[in-house]
Amino acid sequence: MSLNARALVGSHDILFVTLDTLRYDVARDALARGTTPHLAALLPPDGWERRHSPGSFTYAAHHAFFAGFLPTPATPGRHPRLFAARFGGSETTTDGTYVFDAPDIVTGLAHLGYHTACIGGVGFFNLQTPLSRVLPGLFAEQHWAPELGVTDPNSTEHQVRLAVEILARCAPERRIFLFINVSALHQPNRCYLPGATDDSLASHAAALAYVDRQLPPLFAALRARGPALCLICSDHGTAYGEDGYSGHRLAHPTVWDVPYAEFILAGTAAPRSAL
Repeated sequence: MSLNARALVGSHDILFVTLDTLRYDVARDALARGTTPHLAALLPPDGWERRHSPGSFTYAAHHAFFAGFLPTPATPGRHPRLFAARFGGSETTTDGTYVFDAPDIVTGLAHLGYHTACIGGVGFFNLQTPLSRVLPGLFAEQHWAPELGVTDPNSTEHQVRLAVEILARCAPERRIFLFINVSALHQPNRCYLPGATDDSLASHAAALAYVDRQLPPLFAALRARGPALCLICSDHGTAYGEDGYSGHRLAHPTVWDVPYAEFILAGTAAPRSAL
């Protein structure tokens, strides 16, 4: 862990973006090929970090994320965590971990005075069933509509536009925790590769390039508010026939290996004091 969350929570907005279903190898190779220039400008010098997801599908992974169990560095050892709910015996809580007396980081940040907002993407965030209201239900402000979901080829554009509106509505003196579940990479993603009739690694990569093109307004709006702690990662990958496997919710490296990045986005507004 390179960042000290305890020193940042309260004075910084927090943006958490999950690029749903994005594979680590696809993210790494896209960065090397130069097809994700906007992400390249934001990521640390070493680019994407390879980490292991705590879950093999969206619902499980996000439950873990919101409890403070972000993807774990893919190297042996005990790795300190940015956030943690307080419980006895934790071996990954350090002086740099922000510890909440709450069951999840969303509630913990709300108790500190953060406005919490969720922009849903895939089905587990669509607010259409009791199950799909569980994760969004943690947030004070919840959004989902078909144009934000997996069936709309312009979903990320719509999600970013909504995010910019939410950031503009939030009073400058109030901190915000904004979560976005980006849906474009999830199948079906063949629409991003002209002429494709099936989803593939190539269409997965094309979807990532599309997502990258939509990001600048989001980060411009965030900068205008002041400094922000940014987390961008995948919740899980997906298999496209490797070793006979397809999809996710299964135990294969293409599913468990995910890209991860954490960084501070400098703000153009005047510095803010801690809450």
